[in-house]
Amino acid sequence: MDAKARNCLLQHREALEKDIKTSYIMDHMISDGILTISEEEKVRIEPTQQQRAAMLIKMILKKDNDSYISFYNALLHEGYKDLAALLHDGIPVVSSSSVRTVLCEGGVPQRPVVFVTRKKLVNTIQQKLSKLKGEPGWVTIHGMAGCGKSVLAAEAVRDHSLLEDCFPGGVHWVSVGKQDKSGLLMKLQNLCTRLDQDESFSQRLPLNIEEAKDRLRILMLRKHPRSLLILDDVWDSWVLKAFDNQCQILLTTRDKSVTDSVMGPKYVVPVESSLGKEKGLEILSLFVNMKKADLPEQAHSIIKECKGSPLVVSLIGALLRDFPNRWEYYLKQLQNKQFKRIRKSSSYDYEALDEAMSISVEMLREDIKYYYTDLSILQKDVKVPTKVLCILWDMETEEVEDILQEFVNKSLLFCDRNGKSFRYYLHDLQVDFLTEKNCSQLQDLHKKIITQFQRYYQPHTLSPDQEDCMYWYNFLAYHMASAKMHKELCALMFSLDWIKAKTELVGPAHLIHEFVEYRHILDEKDCAVCENFQEFLSLNGHLLGRQPFPNIVQLGLCEPETSEVYQQAKLQAKQEVDNGMLYLEWINKKNITNLSRLVVRPHTDAVYHACFSEDGQRIASCGADKTLQVFKAETGEKLLEIKAHEDEVLCCAFSTDDRFIATCSVDKKVKIWNAVTGELVHTYDEHSEQVNCCHFTNSSHHLLLATGSSDCFLKLWDLNQKECRNTMFGHTNSVNHCRFSPDDKLLASCSADGTLKLWDVTSANERKSFNVKQFFLNSEDPQEDMEVIVKCCSWFADGARIMVAAKNKIFLWNIDSCSKVADCRGHLSWVHGVKFSPDGSSFLTSSDDQTIRLWETKKVCKNSAIMLKQEVDVVFQENEVMVLAVDHIRRLQLINGKTGQIDYLTEAQVSCCCLSPHLQYIAFGDENGTIEILELVNNRIFQSRIRHKKTVWHIQFTADEKTLISSSDDSAIQVWNWQLEEYVFLQAHQETVKDFRLLKNSRLLSWSFDGTVKVWNIITGKIEKDFVCHQGTVLSCDISHDATKFSSTSADKTAKIWSFDLLLPLHELRGHSGCVRCSAFSVDGTLLATGDDNGEIRIWNVSNGELLHLCAPLSEEGAATHGGWVTDLCFSPDGKMLISAGGYIKWWNVVTGESSQTFYTNGTNLKKIHVSPDFKTYVTVDNLGILYILQTLE
Repeated sequence: MDAKARNCLLQHREALEKDIKTSYIMDHMISDGILTISEEEKVRIEPTQQQRAAMLIKMILKKDNDSYISFYNALLHEGYKDLAALLHDGIPVVSSSSVRTVLCEGGVPQRPVVFVTRKKLVNTIQQKLSKLKGEPGWVTIHGMAGCGKSVLAAEAVRDHSLLEDCFPGGVHWVSVGKQDKSGLLMKLQNLCTRLDQDESFSQRLPLNIEEAKDRLRILMLRKHPRSLLILDDVWDSWVLKAFDNQCQILLTTRDKSVTDSVMGPKYVVPVESSLGKEKGLEILSLFVNMKKADLPEQAHSIIKECKGSPLVVSLIGALLRDFPNRWEYYLKQLQNKQFKRIRKSSSYDYEALDEAMSISVEMLREDIKYYYTDLSILQKDVKVPTKVLCILWDMETEEVEDILQEFVNKSLLFCDRNGKSFRYYLHDLQVDFLTEKNCSQLQDLHKKIITQFQRYYQPHTLSPDQEDCMYWYNFLAYHMASAKMHKELCALMFSLDWIKAKTELVGPAHLIHEFVEYRHILDEKDCAVCENFQEFLSLNGHLLGRQPFPNIVQLGLCEPETSEVYQQAKLQAKQEVDNGMLYLEWINKKNITNLSRLVVRPHTDAVYHACFSEDGQRIASCGADKTLQVFKAETGEKLLEIKAHEDEVLCCAFSTDDRFIATCSVDKKVKIWNAVTGELVHTYDEHSEQVNCCHFTNSSHHLLLATGSSDCFLKLWDLNQKECRNTMFGHTNSVNHCRFSPDDKLLASCSADGTLKLWDVTSANERKSFNVKQFFLNSEDPQEDMEVIVKCCSWFADGARIMVAAKNKIFLWNIDSCSKVADCRGHLSWVHGVKFSPDGSSFLTSSDDQTIRLWETKKVCKNSAIMLKQEVDVVFQENEVMVLAVDHIRRLQLINGKTGQIDYLTEAQVSCCCLSPHLQYIAFGDENGTIEILELVNNRIFQSRIRHKKTVWHIQFTADEKTLISSSDDSAIQVWNWQLEEYVFLQAHQETVKDFRLLKNSRLLSWSFDGTVKVWNIITGKIEKDFVCHQGTVLSCDISHDATKFSSTSADKTAKIWSFDLLLPLHELRGHSGCVRCSAFSVDGTLLATGDDNGEIRIWNVSNGELLHLCAPLSEEGAATHGGWVTDLCFSPDGKMLISAGGYIKWWNVVTGESSQTFYTNGTNLKKIHVSPDFKTYVTVDNLGILYILQTLE
């Protein structure tokens, strides 16, 4: 016990021993779990009242702070208010204050207005929590609705020693409730934001549940170790999977089996469905401020009629506090059951609650009763800021809080303090009561809140620092839909301003969910417009969660010109351009094709799998909504809808003869259905964990079904047998996917252990195993993100190609060569299934974004066939942009940037190419070291007689087009006067020449991996200047426009400024923490910009070497803010703007060092940006081979 509490008790010991009667006080303390029966007996055997009191106080002095608090509360309950007042100052405050801070910061609800301890239950919960011993595990509090689970969970953590010993990292409360995937993602996003308030781990919200789960794991392990996560009111087992990541978790639920699907130690605390009679009477006594012994006889009957529910007893107690003479009246009301019974889908008995609620509402003052009716529009598990209700009722904050406090006092509403503001919420059962009771008024009530909102706000003008901002962003569309204000809903959802404002705050996932949920309303307005916005969100979802938030108008300008999104963006852009804003038009975007043919949304939640029937006429799909759906492949018309399993359905498959459909589920069962009637044919349940995949053999002669499970096993089933035919052992983690080869001899399986295995179907033996990760090493993702889970695969009909899905991308591979044939993207979230049609002409993909996409194989492959390599040359002539490019099979293409016309020039294995200044010739080198020149007028070809020894990487014409300069891996530079057939070789570099640049007067500047920069006379071949610039590789050089200076950058993390007249640098520029990869002088020569591998750009004063601006500094989490290396830089002619290329393209204000605009390419890792002389046209190619010709909008 704290010294202060002990001293206070000793100070007033005499007065206490003189006045108290111990029997009733000991009842309270035994109920609280403070005193034992044997201790009570020791007190009772004392001969006098004063001696009994002295013995009790002696015992209390030997106990902890809880005993002092229990004794204090007992005095209050038994009417010893004066004696309790003596002890009030001694109540332990140090621990309770720190506990209060921890709980407030963690979002733990406050105690109810009237609180009764249930010490035994609280102690049990605390004991179970302490058993976790700092290790991951689960403590489950389960019981019926309204039995006080949440109050018990909150009370269990109001203990200083428990927090200090077991959870020093704090407590974090999440009100879960009944959720779909979108709602759960919002909860996870809010939790991650709360856990990472300083954004030290990430500056953007997670975009899907998988990412949120991973973010939460990192935050709990690194930032909040040894902390407790409390999940309140969990309904579904799948929700827990998002939190199954090595956390210590306390959860409340009505279903104790929810933890069956998660790993780790599990402890269960059952809560009885009703309070004991004594506890019920204690609640009533506290409400009416009477001793329990003095309560009237009706109190006992009221407790009986309330069925012991703490919520119901509290409602009646609150009424009796206001009307203490109505015991008999309220008892009769409860007994007569004259209030309408509310029908519930649950089996719980809520009758007493309905009656108590009805009585409580009826007894409200007439002037505030209708305000309570307004609360019918609130959703479950949503805490509403006071400001929302201020707007609804058009009142000042103090007036609203006074009304709401009346509801709180009567247990009709609950209040939670968040900092200085209050948030109010209803119990789930109260929401049910109100919506049923006021069902005929709901539409008008929703309309009322929208009308009031419109009086105060324009939707897109909500500010994040407003108390009610998050509520409106999350629920404005819900209220509009519920009010049947369809016109207003369409105006909101089809507004680029609203999309920008909402996604900037909460990311795109919730908006996607709203488009799905309200699709039937939005389609009434314009189906095409709805599709425009949904596609825009889907395709840009990975960007709309970024920090800093991308310019949504610029993203909109990349949409097709027929799109409503583009048209709104163009209108806004033109207005902003007049005010000095910079926007870019992607003028060749028409060449980028939307590859998917059909998008359908048959499910109400994530789609986990979709497959074709053998004849290709039907599609079956399944998902998180526990259903199997069958629809027509051509139109999407629904044919069957089956409630297939008790939990999420993870996979489905047609048999070869199209007679059967197999399904498998989280419920560990495999089921076979009649594909026409939907009748259940077989059920198999031999797997011990969830069954992830199923697939029939391709031959119907002897039909077999293969299944794979999280128990690491594959099983083969014969439909003519009741039991499994074979079990295949070998994977060390969950089997995600399985597929028979076209000839049924092999079974392929994908696993979370990172392998793809091939099994012999006849013997069930493993044939081959290899690591699938190698297929993804050439993707554009950073290497640290390469721990990919391969979700699924699908064989092409000839067995020569296989399609694989990982994350949100689909890859098509050639099996023999292991080379990528194509890839495509379009889904917002994780792709769970891919499947070719029987003839291979199309394929299906299904995703967490609730969509199924049908793709045309030829279109996807054709799109991939014209991917460009990133080595391009560009010539800007008046209004023309000519691009010379090499495609992925090394063919040369000459592209007119304005018209899109493509001329295929040659099919040589081209490694590099260039255009002559006047567009009369093109030159190209190949991997064999050969150089050729093509005369465009007559297609004549000139070939160099002397080849380089290795691959040619750089090539350039002189200004008069008579000479061609080239460099190779062989460290030599070749000067070829191709008209006179004369050669000069520049040989002095010790290692490969990185690149070169032509100077005036037949001079050439070259730089190399050997750390030197050399100036050559290309006529004589002699070195005129030899600069030893860096210890590491010289990565780039730039020449000032007056040709008096040059810059060099290096892997040694420095840049240097040189004069051509001196062999020592004018300035050494230090400060970069990564390789300095590029540099550029301004036109007037006063500024130099440098860029490094950390995405950082620095602008320097050339005359004194001082740093003027630092652009794109590192984020707090250490990630490159330019999306990767900065690879190229260029100043505008007036020196006021700088363009940089890296993971994407950025424009910078040189005066302020701030970003002016960002253009996000589909791919990443841009190597170079070609800029027109007037700084209005820009050309680049991303690592997906997509060409971008951008033009400033005027």
